[in-house]
Amino acid sequence: MGYKVKKRLGEILIEKGFCKAEDIDKALQVQQSYGGKIGSILFNMGVITEEQLLEALADQFEIPFLSKVDDVEPVNIPVSNSFLIANKIFPVEDKGDSILVLTNNPLNFEAFSLIENQIGKRVEIVLTTEDNLNMIAGFLNEAELEAEAASVDLDEEIEKLKELASEAPVIKLVNSIFNKAVESKATDIHFESLKNGMRVRFRIDGVLKSVNTIPENMKLAVITRLKLLSGMNIAENRLPQDGRISVKIAGRNFDVRSSAMPTQFGESFVARLLAEEGISEYSLENLGFYSDHVETIREISRHPNGIFLTTGPTGSGKTTTLYSILSELNTDEVKIFTVEDPIEYKLPGINQIQVHSDIGFTFARALRSILRQDPDIIMVGEIRDKETAEIAIQAALTGHLVLSTLHTNSALASITRLLDMGVEFFLLKATIVGLMAQRLVRKLCPYCSVEAEIPEEIRKKYDLNNLIERHEFVSPSPKKAIGCPKCNYTGYRGRTVIAEVIPFDNRLQAYFEKDRNFNDPSALGYRTMLEDGLLKVLEGITSFDEVLRVVY
Repeated sequence: MGYKVKKRLGEILIEKGFCKAEDIDKALQVQQSYGGKIGSILFNMGVITEEQLLEALADQFEIPFLSKVDDVEPVNIPVSNSFLIANKIFPVEDKGDSILVLTNNPLNFEAFSLIENQIGKRVEIVLTTEDNLNMIAGFLNEAELEAEAASVDLDEEIEKLKELASEAPVIKLVNSIFNKAVESKATDIHFESLKNGMRVRFRIDGVLKSVNTIPENMKLAVITRLKLLSGMNIAENRLPQDGRISVKIAGRNFDVRSSAMPTQFGESFVARLLAEEGISEYSLENLGFYSDHVETIREISRHPNGIFLTTGPTGSGKTTTLYSILSELNTDEVKIFTVEDPIEYKLPGINQIQVHSDIGFTFARALRSILRQDPDIIMVGEIRDKETAEIAIQAALTGHLVLSTLHTNSALASITRLLDMGVEFFLLKATIVGLMAQRLVRKLCPYCSVEAEIPEEIRKKYDLNNLIERHEFVSPSPKKAIGCPKCNYTGYRGRTVIAEVIPFDNRLQAYFEKDRNFNDPSALGYRTMLEDGLLKVLEGITSFDEVLRVVY
Protein backbone atom coordinates (compact mmCIF):
# COMPACT_ATOMS: atom_id res chain seq x y z
CA MET A 1 0.00 0.00 0.00
CA GLY A 2 1.48 3.36 -0.99
CA TYR A 3 0.47 7.00 -0.98
CA LYS A 4 1.14 9.94 -3.24
CA VAL A 5 2.50 12.61 -0.93
CA LYS A 6 2.09 16.06 -2.49
CA LYS A 7 3.19 18.19 0.49
CA ARG A 8 5.32 17.85 3.58
CA LEU A 9 3.47 17.42 6.86
CA GLY A 10 4.98 20.61 8.27
CA GLU A 11 3.66 22.67 5.35
CA ILE A 12 0.15 21.30 5.86
CA LEU A 13 0.21 22.00 9.60
CA ILE A 14 1.25 25.60 8.96
CA GLU A 15 -1.36 26.07 6.21
CA LYS A 16 -4.09 24.82 8.54
CA GLY A 17 -2.91 27.21 11.27
CA PHE A 18 -2.13 24.36 13.68
CA CYS A 19 1.44 25.58 14.25
CA LYS A 20 3.98 28.17 13.13
CA ALA A 21 7.15 27.94 11.05
CA GLU A 22 9.29 28.42 14.16
CA ASP A 23 7.56 25.38 15.73
CA ILE A 24 8.58 23.29 12.73
CA ASP A 25 12.17 24.59 13.02
CA LYS A 26 12.32 23.54 16.68
CA ALA A 27 10.90 20.12 15.84
CA LEU A 28 13.50 19.69 13.09
CA GLN A 29 16.27 20.48 15.58
CA VAL A 30 14.90 17.80 17.92
CA GLN A 31 14.67 15.36 15.01
CA GLN A 32 18.29 15.97 14.00
CA SER A 33 19.46 15.33 17.57
CA TYR A 34 17.24 12.45 18.59
CA GLY A 35 15.39 11.20 15.49
CA GLY A 36 11.66 10.56 15.32
CA LYS A 37 8.85 11.86 13.14
CA ILE A 38 7.99 15.55 12.90
CA GLY A 39 4.30 14.99 13.69
CA SER A 40 5.03 12.94 16.81
CA ILE A 41 7.61 15.46 18.00
CA LEU A 42 5.16 18.37 17.65
CA PHE A 43 2.47 16.35 19.45
CA ASN A 44 4.82 15.43 22.31
CA MET A 45 5.92 19.07 22.58
CA GLY A 46 2.27 20.03 23.06
CA VAL A 47 2.25 22.22 19.95
CA ILE A 48 -0.55 20.28 18.22
CA THR A 49 -3.29 17.92 19.34
CA GLU A 50 -3.69 14.34 18.19
CA GLU A 51 -6.76 15.33 16.20
CA GLN A 52 -4.84 18.10 14.42
CA LEU A 53 -2.00 15.71 13.61
CA LEU A 54 -4.36 13.09 12.17
CA GLU A 55 -6.28 15.69 10.18
CA ALA A 56 -3.00 16.88 8.63
CA LEU A 57 -1.91 13.29 7.90
CA ALA A 58 -5.25 12.66 6.23
CA ASP A 59 -4.64 15.65 3.95
CA GLN A 60 -1.07 14.59 3.25
CA PHE A 61 -2.02 11.03 2.25
CA GLU A 62 -5.38 12.04 0.73
CA ILE A 63 -7.40 9.68 2.94
CA PRO A 64 -10.50 10.44 5.08
CA PHE A 65 -10.43 11.58 8.71
CA LEU A 66 -13.31 10.80 11.11
CA SER A 67 -13.52 12.85 14.31
CA LYS A 68 -16.58 11.07 15.81
CA VAL A 69 -17.39 7.33 15.79
CA ASP A 70 -20.52 7.19 17.96
CA ASP A 71 -22.46 4.93 15.59
CA VAL A 72 -19.57 2.78 14.39
CA GLU A 73 -19.11 -0.86 15.35
CA PRO A 74 -16.47 -3.33 14.15
CA VAL A 75 -17.37 -6.03 11.62
CA ASN A 76 -16.07 -9.59 11.79
CA ILE A 77 -13.20 -10.65 9.53
CA PRO A 78 -11.04 -13.80 9.69
CA VAL A 79 -8.19 -12.02 11.53
CA SER A 80 -7.59 -12.37 15.26
CA ASN A 81 -9.04 -9.65 17.47
CA SER A 82 -5.83 -9.62 19.50
CA PHE A 83 -3.93 -8.70 16.34
CA LEU A 84 -6.44 -5.94 15.47
CA ILE A 85 -6.30 -4.46 18.97
CA ALA A 86 -2.49 -4.62 19.14
CA ASN A 87 -2.22 -2.76 15.82
CA LYS A 88 -5.20 -0.42 16.49
CA ILE A 89 -6.87 -1.41 13.22
CA PHE A 90 -10.63 -1.97 13.29
CA PRO A 91 -12.69 -3.07 10.26
CA VAL A 92 -16.00 -1.17 10.29
CA GLU A 93 -17.54 -1.80 6.85
CA ASP A 94 -17.43 -4.63 4.31
CA LYS A 95 -17.72 -2.99 0.87
CA GLY A 96 -17.63 -6.23 -1.14
CA ASP A 97 -14.22 -6.04 -2.80
CA SER A 98 -12.67 -4.01 0.03
CA ILE A 99 -12.76 -3.55 3.80
CA LEU A 100 -12.99 -0.11 5.40
CA VAL A 101 -10.81 0.10 8.53
CA LEU A 102 -10.26 2.75 11.21
CA THR A 103 -6.71 3.36 12.46
CA ASN A 104 -4.45 6.14 13.67
CA ASN A 105 -1.33 4.90 11.84
CA PRO A 106 -1.56 5.17 8.03
CA LEU A 107 1.97 3.73 7.64
CA ASN A 108 1.35 0.31 9.21
CA PHE A 109 1.83 -1.35 5.81
CA GLU A 110 2.93 -4.69 7.24
CA ALA A 111 -0.33 -5.14 9.15
CA PHE A 112 -2.48 -3.91 6.25
CA SER A 113 -0.72 -6.38 3.94
CA LEU A 114 -1.36 -9.30 6.30
CA ILE A 115 -5.06 -8.42 6.56
CA GLU A 116 -5.40 -8.22 2.77
CA ASN A 117 -3.64 -11.56 2.32
CA GLN A 118 -5.81 -13.14 5.02
CA ILE A 119 -9.20 -11.92 3.75
CA GLY A 120 -8.48 -11.56 0.03
CA LYS A 121 -9.80 -8.01 -0.06
CA ARG A 122 -8.29 -4.56 -0.40
CA VAL A 123 -7.97 -2.44 2.75
CA GLU A 124 -9.29 1.15 2.68
CA ILE A 125 -8.14 3.41 5.52
CA VAL A 126 -9.93 6.07 7.53
CA LEU A 127 -8.01 7.91 10.26
CA THR A 128 -9.41 8.60 13.71
CA THR A 129 -8.12 9.35 17.20
CA GLU A 130 -6.80 6.83 19.72
CA ASP A 131 -9.72 7.57 22.07
CA ASN A 132 -12.15 6.60 19.33
CA LEU A 133 -10.20 3.42 18.63
CA ASN A 134 -10.20 2.47 22.31
CA MET A 135 -13.96 2.92 22.38
CA ILE A 136 -14.39 0.58 19.39
CA ALA A 137 -12.06 -1.96 21.04
CA GLY A 138 -14.50 -2.08 23.95
CA PHE A 139 -17.10 -3.68 21.69
CA LEU A 140 -14.91 -6.74 21.29
CA ASN A 141 -15.84 -9.57 23.62
CA GLU A 142 -13.15 -10.79 26.02
CA ALA A 143 -14.17 -14.39 25.43
CA GLU A 144 -13.63 -13.94 21.71
CA LEU A 145 -10.14 -12.63 22.41
CA GLU A 146 -9.23 -15.79 24.33
CA ALA A 147 -10.78 -18.06 21.70
CA GLU A 148 -8.88 -16.30 18.95
CA ALA A 149 -5.59 -16.12 20.81
CA ALA A 150 -4.31 -19.02 18.74
CA SER A 151 -5.23 -17.30 15.46
CA VAL A 152 -2.49 -16.27 13.10
CA ASP A 153 -1.07 -12.83 13.85
CA LEU A 154 1.63 -10.95 12.04
CA ASP A 155 4.56 -12.31 14.02
CA GLU A 156 3.35 -15.90 13.68
CA GLU A 157 2.82 -15.48 9.94
CA ILE A 158 6.32 -14.09 9.51
CA GLU A 159 7.80 -16.92 11.57
CA LYS A 160 6.04 -19.48 9.36
CA LEU A 161 7.45 -17.85 6.25
CA LYS A 162 10.93 -17.80 7.78
CA GLU A 163 10.69 -21.48 8.68
CA LEU A 164 9.54 -22.26 5.14
CA ALA A 165 12.49 -20.36 3.67
CA SER A 166 14.99 -21.96 6.06
CA GLU A 167 14.35 -25.56 5.02
CA ALA A 168 17.47 -27.30 3.72
CA PRO A 169 16.15 -28.03 0.18
CA VAL A 170 15.25 -24.36 -0.32
CA ILE A 171 18.63 -23.09 0.89
CA LYS A 172 20.44 -25.65 -1.26
CA LEU A 173 18.40 -24.74 -4.36
CA VAL A 174 18.96 -20.98 -4.03
CA ASN A 175 22.67 -21.44 -3.36
CA SER A 176 23.08 -23.74 -6.35
CA ILE A 177 21.37 -21.20 -8.64
CA PHE A 178 23.70 -18.41 -7.48
CA ASN A 179 26.76 -20.66 -7.90
CA LYS A 180 25.67 -21.68 -11.38
CA ALA A 181 25.11 -18.02 -12.30
CA VAL A 182 28.66 -17.10 -11.30
CA GLU A 183 30.09 -20.09 -13.18
CA SER A 184 28.12 -19.03 -16.27
CA LYS A 185 29.35 -15.42 -15.94
CA ALA A 186 25.74 -14.22 -15.70
CA THR A 187 25.11 -10.58 -14.82
CA ASP A 188 21.48 -11.07 -13.72
CA ILE A 189 19.32 -13.89 -12.32
CA HIS A 190 15.58 -13.74 -13.09
CA PHE A 191 13.12 -15.68 -10.91
CA GLU A 192 9.78 -15.39 -12.75
CA SER A 193 6.52 -16.63 -11.21
CA LEU A 194 4.35 -18.54 -13.69
CA LYS A 195 0.91 -20.11 -13.33
CA ASN A 196 2.24 -23.52 -12.27
CA GLY A 197 5.68 -22.78 -10.87
CA MET A 198 8.65 -20.55 -11.50
CA ARG A 199 11.14 -20.08 -14.33
CA VAL A 200 14.79 -19.17 -13.66
CA ARG A 201 16.74 -17.38 -16.37
CA PHE A 202 20.29 -16.00 -16.52
CA ARG A 203 21.31 -12.94 -18.51
CA ILE A 204 24.61 -13.93 -20.07
CA ASP A 205 26.41 -11.44 -22.31
CA GLY A 206 23.23 -9.40 -22.48
CA VAL A 207 20.95 -12.25 -23.60
CA LEU A 208 18.48 -14.18 -21.39
CA LYS A 209 18.68 -17.97 -21.20
CA SER A 210 16.37 -20.38 -19.30
CA VAL A 211 18.35 -22.55 -16.89
CA ASN A 212 15.87 -24.04 -14.40
CA THR A 213 12.25 -24.47 -13.37
CA ILE A 214 10.97 -24.48 -9.78
CA PRO A 215 7.77 -26.38 -8.87
CA GLU A 216 4.71 -24.52 -7.57
CA ASN A 217 5.06 -25.92 -4.05
CA MET A 218 8.53 -24.33 -3.68
CA LYS A 219 7.82 -20.97 -5.32
CA LEU A 220 6.80 -19.08 -2.17
CA ALA A 221 9.69 -20.55 -0.16
CA VAL A 222 12.27 -19.52 -2.78
CA ILE A 223 10.93 -15.96 -3.05
CA THR A 224 10.80 -15.66 0.74
CA ARG A 225 14.39 -16.93 1.00
CA LEU A 226 15.55 -14.34 -1.53
CA LYS A 227 13.65 -11.55 0.24
CA LEU A 228 15.11 -12.52 3.61
CA LEU A 229 18.64 -12.44 2.20
CA SER A 230 17.89 -9.02 0.65
CA GLY A 231 16.56 -7.49 3.84
CA MET A 232 13.08 -7.04 2.36
CA ASN A 233 9.73 -7.22 4.14
CA ILE A 234 8.65 -10.84 3.61
CA ALA A 235 5.05 -10.07 4.61
CA GLU A 236 4.66 -7.49 1.81
CA ASN A 237 3.88 -9.01 -1.58
CA ARG A 238 1.78 -6.27 -3.20
CA LEU A 239 4.37 -3.53 -3.57
CA PRO A 240 7.74 -3.47 -5.37
CA GLN A 241 10.75 -3.72 -3.07
CA ASP A 242 14.49 -3.21 -3.52
CA GLY A 243 17.29 -4.74 -1.48
CA ARG A 244 20.91 -5.84 -1.44
CA ILE A 245 22.73 -9.07 -0.63
CA SER A 246 26.42 -9.37 0.25
CA VAL A 247 27.56 -12.91 -0.49
CA LYS A 248 30.71 -14.88 -1.21
CA ILE A 249 30.36 -17.20 -4.20
CA ALA A 250 33.15 -19.38 -5.57
CA GLY A 251 35.69 -17.45 -3.52
CA ARG A 252 34.58 -14.02 -4.80
CA ASN A 253 32.66 -11.30 -2.95
CA PHE A 254 29.50 -10.11 -4.64
CA ASP A 255 27.24 -7.17 -3.84
CA VAL A 256 23.91 -8.37 -5.24
CA ARG A 257 21.33 -5.72 -6.12
CA SER A 258 17.87 -7.25 -5.83
CA SER A 259 14.34 -6.27 -6.84
CA ALA A 260 10.96 -7.89 -6.09
CA MET A 261 7.88 -7.05 -8.17
CA PRO A 262 4.30 -8.35 -7.79
CA THR A 263 2.98 -10.05 -10.95
CA GLN A 264 -0.14 -11.98 -11.96
CA PHE A 265 1.02 -15.36 -10.62
CA GLY A 266 3.22 -14.25 -7.73
CA GLU A 267 6.33 -12.16 -7.36
CA SER A 268 9.11 -11.69 -9.89
CA PHE A 269 12.58 -11.42 -8.36
CA VAL A 270 15.70 -10.18 -10.16
CA ALA A 271 19.22 -10.29 -8.70
CA ARG A 272 22.03 -8.35 -10.37
CA LEU A 273 25.48 -9.77 -9.57
CA LEU A 274 28.12 -7.11 -8.99
CA ALA A 275 31.59 -8.38 -8.15
CA GLU A 276 32.98 -6.09 -5.42
CA GLU A 277 36.45 -6.26 -6.90
CA GLY A 278 35.16 -6.05 -10.46
CA ILE A 279 35.56 -2.36 -11.17
CA SER A 280 39.23 -2.40 -10.23
CA GLU A 281 39.81 -4.64 -13.24
CA TYR A 282 38.40 -2.10 -15.69
CA SER A 283 40.25 0.52 -17.68
CA LEU A 284 39.18 2.24 -20.87
CA GLU A 285 41.49 -0.01 -22.87
CA ASN A 286 40.25 -3.35 -21.57
CA LEU A 287 36.62 -2.25 -21.82
CA GLY A 288 37.19 -2.49 -25.57
CA PHE A 289 37.57 1.14 -26.69
CA TYR A 290 39.90 1.70 -29.63
CA SER A 291 43.01 3.78 -28.93
CA ASP A 292 41.74 6.91 -30.73
CA HIS A 293 38.56 6.85 -28.62
CA VAL A 294 40.59 6.33 -25.42
CA GLU A 295 42.74 9.35 -26.28
CA THR A 296 39.66 11.50 -27.01
CA ILE A 297 37.89 10.43 -23.79
CA ARG A 298 40.97 11.25 -21.71
CA GLU A 299 41.39 14.60 -23.44
CA ILE A 300 37.75 15.50 -22.68
CA SER A 301 38.11 14.27 -19.07
CA ARG A 302 41.13 16.52 -18.51
CA HIS A 303 38.92 19.62 -18.79
CA PRO A 304 38.89 21.40 -15.40
CA ASN A 305 35.19 22.12 -15.83
CA GLY A 306 32.30 21.29 -18.13
CA ILE A 307 29.87 18.43 -18.74
CA PHE A 308 30.80 15.11 -20.36
CA LEU A 309 27.71 13.11 -21.34
CA THR A 310 27.54 9.44 -22.22
CA THR A 311 24.33 7.99 -23.65
CA GLY A 312 22.73 4.65 -24.36
CA PRO A 313 19.95 2.37 -23.15
CA THR A 314 19.90 0.55 -19.81
CA GLY A 315 22.56 -2.17 -19.73
CA SER A 316 24.83 -0.59 -22.33
CA GLY A 317 27.77 -0.19 -19.92
CA LYS A 318 27.53 3.59 -19.39
CA THR A 319 28.08 3.43 -15.62
CA THR A 320 31.07 1.10 -15.95
CA THR A 321 32.65 3.49 -18.43
CA LEU A 322 32.11 6.45 -16.11
CA TYR A 323 33.54 4.46 -13.19
CA SER A 324 36.62 3.69 -15.28
CA ILE A 325 37.06 7.39 -16.05
CA LEU A 326 36.63 8.29 -12.38
CA SER A 327 39.20 5.66 -11.38
CA GLU A 328 41.75 7.41 -13.60
CA LEU A 329 40.81 10.88 -12.29
CA ASN A 330 40.82 9.81 -8.62
CA THR A 331 43.96 11.30 -7.06
CA ASP A 332 44.83 13.00 -3.76
CA GLU A 333 44.53 16.39 -5.44
CA VAL A 334 40.80 16.18 -6.29
CA LYS A 335 37.57 15.52 -4.40
CA ILE A 336 35.04 13.39 -6.27
CA PHE A 337 31.34 12.90 -5.52
CA THR A 338 28.90 10.56 -7.26
CA VAL A 339 25.09 10.64 -7.08
CA GLU A 340 23.66 7.27 -8.10
CA ASP A 341 20.46 5.23 -8.16
CA PRO A 342 21.58 2.68 -7.14
CA ILE A 343 25.28 2.60 -6.22
CA GLU A 344 26.54 -0.30 -8.34
CA TYR A 345 30.21 -0.52 -7.33
CA LYS A 346 32.09 0.79 -4.31
CA LEU A 347 34.93 3.06 -5.40
CA PRO A 348 37.65 3.56 -2.75
CA GLY A 349 38.44 7.22 -2.09
CA ILE A 350 35.29 8.52 -3.80
CA ASN A 351 32.24 9.93 -1.98
CA GLN A 352 29.24 7.98 -3.31
CA ILE A 353 25.65 9.04 -2.58
CA GLN A 354 22.48 6.98 -3.03
CA VAL A 355 19.34 8.92 -3.98
CA HIS A 356 15.99 8.13 -2.35
CA SER A 357 13.23 9.61 -4.49
CA ASP A 358 10.52 8.23 -2.19
CA ILE A 359 11.58 10.68 0.53
CA GLY A 360 12.37 13.54 -1.81
CA PHE A 361 16.15 13.00 -1.97
CA THR A 362 16.37 13.26 -5.77
CA PHE A 363 19.31 13.69 -8.16
CA ALA A 364 18.63 17.44 -8.23
CA ARG A 365 18.47 17.81 -4.45
CA ALA A 366 21.61 15.73 -3.90
CA LEU A 367 23.50 17.62 -6.59
CA ARG A 368 22.50 20.97 -5.08
CA SER A 369 23.84 19.87 -1.68
CA ILE A 370 27.06 18.46 -3.14
CA LEU A 371 27.98 21.89 -4.51
CA ARG A 372 28.35 23.05 -0.90
CA GLN A 373 30.87 20.23 -0.24
CA ASP A 374 33.68 21.82 -2.31
CA PRO A 375 33.94 19.06 -4.95
CA ASP A 376 36.19 19.07 -8.03
CA ILE A 377 34.50 16.30 -10.03
CA ILE A 378 30.88 15.15 -9.84
CA MET A 379 29.26 12.12 -11.44
CA VAL A 380 25.46 12.28 -11.75
CA GLY A 381 24.01 8.84 -12.46
CA GLU A 382 21.42 10.23 -14.86
CA ILE A 383 20.02 13.58 -15.97
CA ARG A 384 16.29 12.87 -15.88
CA ASP A 385 14.73 16.32 -15.86
CA LYS A 386 15.30 20.02 -16.48
CA GLU A 387 16.02 20.76 -12.82
CA THR A 388 18.88 18.25 -12.66
CA ALA A 389 20.23 19.49 -16.01
CA GLU A 390 20.22 23.11 -14.83
CA ILE A 391 22.05 22.30 -11.58
CA ALA A 392 24.63 20.27 -13.54
CA ILE A 393 25.11 23.29 -15.82
CA GLN A 394 25.46 25.55 -12.77
CA ALA A 395 28.13 23.19 -11.41
CA ALA A 396 30.02 23.24 -14.70
CA LEU A 397 29.84 27.04 -14.91
CA THR A 398 31.27 27.35 -11.40
CA GLY A 399 34.39 25.31 -12.10
CA HIS A 400 33.40 21.65 -11.73
CA LEU A 401 33.77 18.73 -14.13
CA VAL A 402 30.45 16.86 -14.34
CA LEU A 403 30.10 13.35 -15.78
CA SER A 404 26.58 12.10 -16.43
CA THR A 405 24.33 9.93 -18.60
CA LEU A 406 21.23 10.34 -20.74
CA HIS A 407 18.93 7.82 -22.37
CA THR A 408 19.27 8.61 -26.09
CA ASN A 409 20.13 6.50 -29.11
CA SER A 410 23.19 8.46 -30.24
CA ALA A 411 25.75 10.90 -28.87
CA LEU A 412 24.50 13.93 -30.79
CA ALA A 413 20.86 13.19 -29.87
CA SER A 414 21.73 14.12 -26.27
CA ILE A 415 21.85 17.80 -27.28
CA THR A 416 18.39 17.53 -28.83
CA ARG A 417 17.17 15.77 -25.68
CA LEU A 418 18.44 18.58 -23.42
CA LEU A 419 16.87 21.19 -25.70
CA ASP A 420 13.57 19.28 -25.49
CA MET A 421 13.85 19.46 -21.68
CA GLY A 422 13.87 23.25 -22.01
CA VAL A 423 17.60 23.94 -21.52
CA GLU A 424 18.81 26.99 -23.47
CA PHE A 425 21.35 26.26 -26.21
CA PHE A 426 23.72 29.04 -25.10
CA LEU A 427 24.08 27.20 -21.75
CA LEU A 428 24.93 23.96 -23.55
CA LYS A 429 27.53 25.79 -25.65
CA ALA A 430 29.08 27.16 -22.49
CA THR A 431 29.24 23.86 -20.57
CA ILE A 432 29.19 20.68 -22.72
CA VAL A 433 32.74 19.49 -23.45
CA GLY A 434 32.11 16.04 -24.89
CA LEU A 435 29.47 13.53 -26.01
CA MET A 436 29.65 9.76 -26.15
CA ALA A 437 27.25 6.95 -27.02
CA GLN A 438 27.91 3.26 -26.51
CA ARG A 439 26.52 -0.25 -26.71
CA LEU A 440 27.79 -3.66 -25.65
CA VAL A 441 28.17 -6.41 -28.26
CA ARG A 442 28.96 -10.06 -27.65
CA LYS A 443 32.47 -11.19 -28.57
CA LEU A 444 32.98 -14.28 -30.69
CA CYS A 445 34.12 -17.26 -28.66
CA PRO A 446 37.93 -17.55 -29.03
CA TYR A 447 37.74 -21.36 -28.66
CA CYS A 448 35.43 -22.15 -31.56
CA SER A 449 35.13 -19.17 -33.93
CA VAL A 450 36.57 -19.73 -37.41
CA GLU A 451 37.69 -17.47 -40.23
CA ALA A 452 34.94 -16.25 -42.54
CA GLU A 453 34.52 -14.15 -45.68
CA ILE A 454 32.32 -11.06 -45.69
CA PRO A 455 29.99 -11.14 -48.73
CA GLU A 456 30.80 -8.58 -51.41
CA GLU A 457 27.34 -7.02 -51.27
CA ILE A 458 27.87 -6.31 -47.53
CA ARG A 459 31.28 -4.78 -48.25
CA LYS A 460 29.73 -2.44 -50.82
CA LYS A 461 26.62 -1.58 -48.80
CA TYR A 462 28.66 -0.48 -45.79
CA ASP A 463 31.71 0.75 -47.75
CA LEU A 464 34.01 -1.48 -45.73
CA ASN A 465 37.04 -0.97 -47.98
CA ASN A 466 36.93 2.77 -47.37
CA LEU A 467 36.43 2.14 -43.63
CA ILE A 468 39.61 0.04 -43.56
CA GLU A 469 41.59 2.71 -45.42
CA ARG A 470 40.50 5.37 -42.89
CA HIS A 471 41.57 3.22 -39.94
CA GLU A 472 45.05 1.84 -40.49
CA PHE A 473 45.19 0.31 -36.99
CA VAL A 474 42.70 -2.38 -38.07
CA SER A 475 44.02 -5.71 -39.35
CA PRO A 476 41.09 -7.44 -41.13
CA SER A 477 40.54 -11.04 -40.05
CA PRO A 478 36.75 -11.60 -39.93
CA LYS A 479 35.36 -14.68 -38.18
CA LYS A 480 32.02 -16.33 -37.53
CA ALA A 481 30.33 -18.01 -34.56
CA ILE A 482 30.21 -21.81 -34.31
CA GLY A 483 29.45 -22.87 -30.72
CA CYS A 484 31.16 -25.14 -28.20
CA PRO A 485 30.89 -26.16 -24.50
CA LYS A 486 33.07 -23.16 -23.47
CA CYS A 487 30.41 -20.71 -24.75
CA ASN A 488 27.34 -22.85 -23.99
CA TYR A 489 27.04 -23.44 -27.74
CA THR A 490 26.11 -19.81 -28.41
CA GLY A 491 29.25 -18.94 -30.36
CA TYR A 492 29.86 -15.93 -28.10
CA ARG A 493 31.83 -15.42 -24.90
CA GLY A 494 32.09 -12.07 -23.12
CA ARG A 495 31.22 -8.59 -24.36
CA THR A 496 33.00 -5.50 -25.63
CA VAL A 497 32.02 -1.90 -26.25
CA ILE A 498 31.25 -0.10 -29.50
CA ALA A 499 31.02 3.66 -29.30
CA GLU A 500 31.04 7.09 -30.86
CA VAL A 501 33.03 9.79 -29.04
CA ILE A 502 32.68 13.43 -30.09
CA PRO A 503 34.20 16.58 -28.54
CA PHE A 504 31.65 19.41 -28.38
CA ASP A 505 33.93 21.88 -30.17
CA ASN A 506 33.27 25.01 -32.24
CA ARG A 507 32.69 23.01 -35.44
CA LEU A 508 29.97 20.89 -33.83
CA GLN A 509 28.38 23.91 -32.19
CA ALA A 510 28.17 25.59 -35.59
CA TYR A 511 26.26 22.61 -37.01
CA PHE A 512 23.76 22.79 -34.15
CA GLU A 513 23.36 26.54 -34.67
CA LYS A 514 22.07 25.72 -38.16
CA ASP A 515 20.10 22.57 -37.27
CA ARG A 516 19.10 21.75 -33.70
CA ASN A 517 18.39 18.13 -34.80
CA PHE A 518 21.85 17.58 -36.32
CA ASN A 519 22.87 13.91 -35.96
CA ASP A 520 25.65 13.02 -38.40
CA PRO A 521 29.07 12.42 -36.78
CA SER A 522 30.61 11.50 -40.14
CA ALA A 523 30.07 15.08 -41.36
CA LEU A 524 32.66 16.09 -38.77
CA GLY A 525 34.98 13.19 -39.57
CA TYR A 526 34.04 11.15 -36.49
CA ARG A 527 33.28 7.44 -36.54
CA THR A 528 29.66 6.40 -35.97
CA MET A 529 28.78 3.64 -33.54
CA LEU A 530 27.88 1.37 -36.48
CA GLU A 531 31.27 1.98 -38.07
CA ASP A 532 32.99 1.27 -34.75
CA GLY A 533 31.12 -2.03 -34.61
CA LEU A 534 32.01 -2.88 -38.21
CA LEU A 535 35.70 -2.40 -37.41
CA LYS A 536 35.34 -5.04 -34.72
CA VAL A 537 33.61 -7.31 -37.25
CA LEU A 538 36.52 -6.85 -39.65
CA GLU A 539 38.97 -7.72 -36.84
CA GLY A 540 37.07 -10.90 -35.97
CA ILE A 541 36.10 -9.64 -32.51
CA THR A 542 32.35 -9.87 -33.10
CA SER A 543 29.92 -10.75 -35.88
CA PHE A 544 28.04 -8.62 -38.37
CA ASP A 545 24.68 -9.94 -37.11
CA GLU A 546 25.58 -9.04 -33.53
CA VAL A 547 26.45 -5.45 -34.41
CA LEU A 548 23.22 -4.98 -36.34
CA ARG A 549 21.24 -6.54 -33.47
CA VAL A 550 22.60 -3.99 -31.01
CA VAL A 551 22.76 -0.85 -33.15
CA TYR A 552 19.37 -1.13 -34.88
